[in-house]
Amino acid sequence: MRFIHAADVHLDSPLHGLSAYPDAPTELLRNATRRAFEALVEHAIEEKVDFLVIAGDLYDGGWRDHNTGIFFCKQMGLLKKAGIPAFVLFGNHDAESEMTKKLQMPDNVRLFDTRKPQTHLIGDLNVALHGHSYKDKATFDNLVPGYPSPVPGCFNIGVLHTALGGYAAHQNYAPCSIDELHAKGYDYWALGHVHDYAIWQDKSTIVFPGNLQGRNIREQGPKGAVMVTVAEDGSIDVEPFHVDVLRWQTVAVDAAPCATLAEVAQAIGRALEAMLESGPQKPHAVRVSITGKSAAHGELFGSEAQLREEVLAQIASIGNERLWLEKVSVKTAPVTGHDDIEKRMDAIADMQQLLEEASADPDFLQQLQAEFAPFLAKLPHELFTAVPDLQSLKDGKFDALVQDVSPGLLAHLAEGEKA
Repeated sequence: MRFIHAADVHLDSPLHGLSAYPDAPTELLRNATRRAFEALVEHAIEEKVDFLVIAGDLYDGGWRDHNTGIFFCKQMGLLKKAGIPAFVLFGNHDAESEMTKKLQMPDNVRLFDTRKPQTHLIGDLNVALHGHSYKDKATFDNLVPGYPSPVPGCFNIGVLHTALGGYAAHQNYAPCSIDELHAKGYDYWALGHVHDYAIWQDKSTIVFPGNLQGRNIREQGPKGAVMVTVAEDGSIDVEPFHVDVLRWQTVAVDAAPCATLAEVAQAIGRALEAMLESGPQKPHAVRVSITGKSAAHGELFGSEAQLREEVLAQIASIGNERLWLEKVSVKTAPVTGHDDIEKRMDAIADMQQLLEEASADPDFLQQLQAEFAPFLAKLPHELFTAVPDLQSLKDGKFDALVQDVSPGLLAHLAEGEKA
């Protein structure tokens, strides 16, 4: 027996981080989640799997119109023609209370009830699937105790949308523990909600397949689902496969050997070329992270816009059909250290002391927050998701801002003094 376990499809959820790009691949960004889901269905048909399980967040919330639902029905129709049933559980994003529009599903689609745990049986395969869809998005109760006992003589699958004890990057919905899942006595737990692949194998096989398509820089690396093969002796093999159409990735560049901004840009170009040569033949959205103690640190400070243009020029020369820049993050440090500046008896040393005092001055930080507040209030919510630094400012973490700016400012002033 073979089945595909997928989760967190988030159909028609937008991709964040490239919208301001003049040549952004608009069509790809708009339809990436659909293309990934089409690839999933294609793979299921080609591999002639016995069934498909979707463990929550098929949708990203209530539809703006019926097109999202119509697209899903079409894909399920393709599975129906191939004789493949689909078992769908709803999570926090597509909880019953979140969905204002609904359509009748093809009869090969079996939905899990929102009122109580429900068991679907596949008689010819001796499979029992147990699941409990979310009625409300804010489901913070442990649902596992309510799941039924395993059906004797069947391969038992638990389908659950859960944070599994709480992952830092995810809301702690339907919390439970790995030990609780093992104790239930099921053969396999098809989980959803956490967007990274993870597996635990002991009394049960417990799997997060991750989401189908990364939607921002925090969802990096290969994305897809898992193919589960169950042998006659009951042994379980889990094999991830990837269907993402655009991949998010961070490219780290050490600026230590570089003396100028131009040299840093050239180093970035070489790193991007190397990434394309070694990676899969698909579009990449990259964040370039520049680190290291570098003589170019002073020149880089305050020149993020120029550096971005230099990197875009490097990408254009490589050929940007498969490469899109999300952000350039400068995290370099000056070659001249803190102690070296401290020994100086001049304005640079005075500036260092002033900045150190400012980062610990509550009145100064409060004034900064008050001046930034009107600007932050006008920004759209999705921008805070795409740019985590903005969320830090909204949370009032201005001491970190001053600390981040200080080394670059001092190095820039020191470089200017030499000139």
